[in-house]
Amino acid sequence: MPLRAGIVGLPNVGKSTLFNAITRAGAEAANYPFCTIDPNVGVVEVPDDRLRVLADIVHPARIVPTAFEFVDIAGLVKGASRGEGLGNQFLAHIREVDAIVHVVRCFTDNDITHVAGKVDPEDDIETIDLELIFADMDTVSKRLDRSRRQAKNGDAKVRDEVATLEYVLGQLEQGHPIRRMPLTVEQVEAVRDLHLLSQKPVLYAANVAESEAARSDLPFVEPVRTAANREGTHMVVISAKVEAEIAEIEDADRELFLAELGLKESGLDRLIRASYDLLGLITYFTAGPTEVRAWTVKNGTKAPQAAGVIHSDFERGFIRAEVVGYSDLAAGGSMASARDGGKLRLEGKDYIVSDGDVMHFRFNV
Repeated sequence: MPLRAGIVGLPNVGKSTLFNAITRAGAEAANYPFCTIDPNVGVVEVPDDRLRVLADIVHPARIVPTAFEFVDIAGLVKGASRGEGLGNQFLAHIREVDAIVHVVRCFTDNDITHVAGKVDPEDDIETIDLELIFADMDTVSKRLDRSRRQAKNGDAKVRDEVATLEYVLGQLEQGHPIRRMPLTVEQVEAVRDLHLLSQKPVLYAANVAESEAARSDLPFVEPVRTAANREGTHMVVISAKVEAEIAEIEDADRELFLAELGLKESGLDRLIRASYDLLGLITYFTAGPTEVRAWTVKNGTKAPQAAGVIHSDFERGFIRAEVVGYSDLAAGGSMASARDGGKLRLEGKDYIVSDGDVMHFRFNV
């Protein structure tokens, strides 16, 4: 199942326009709040030029890229954590995604109203952060009340949980999202099952005007860049309107259209890759006459677990993996050349998969 990123932001910042461009799904985009009530979902391919190179080497019947899922979540407003603007329903949708793509309005347009009456990226970011924090405060407070009652029985593990929850609640009350808290592994584990909203990793998408799509030095973009730097995360400058136009152009004409705008690649390609990186994902490949295929795993995944992404039997009966790095295979031009050059390796259960590995699994069940 693809990993999911939720597209979040205030109303009228360009979320649905961006989603339409990402998926060509035709989600409703209108100049009024809450035109997206039920979340639209679209699965997109992760762009990877390595697939075509591998296909030229092994001549497969088909190419299968890895996928990523985007969820278009309706605009949050101030007071969403208290139910304003159907906020509780929308917050529940955020709870179900793995990461957040926070679309921030960085353009002026008199025909598109801003919910707060003015374009202020810094204030918009704070509004969304605070609503997630307020929702988390409610969740943590409820768990803390329960844990305190249980701690009276003298359970050391529960007492540790109480201490963690008290610390987390105190930080939330000071306006700090959980993703910025210096939590230990044990503390992270203590709150994992709460599915806290402000714990989810965030990528910022600065949505600029069509005429500014190739620029990153815009005044409205700077607060977004500052927020991303503070988070230690990604920030992508993108024009949702331009991306929507690109999505309607035939593939053969896109490169010319991008060049006319002064862009080397589409903002969507950058956004998809940045979302992929945000979650610490890497790609390995399988390559043969049937198909060349990209597979997604977390960075640090060992070979048996990577095999399990293909089929549980591969992990259960794992024997070994035959591995060659993409760059070595591309340089050699064939699997035989990689083997003759000593680039093909046999790896066991403790092997940690690297991005770009081309793998063939041996198993027995």
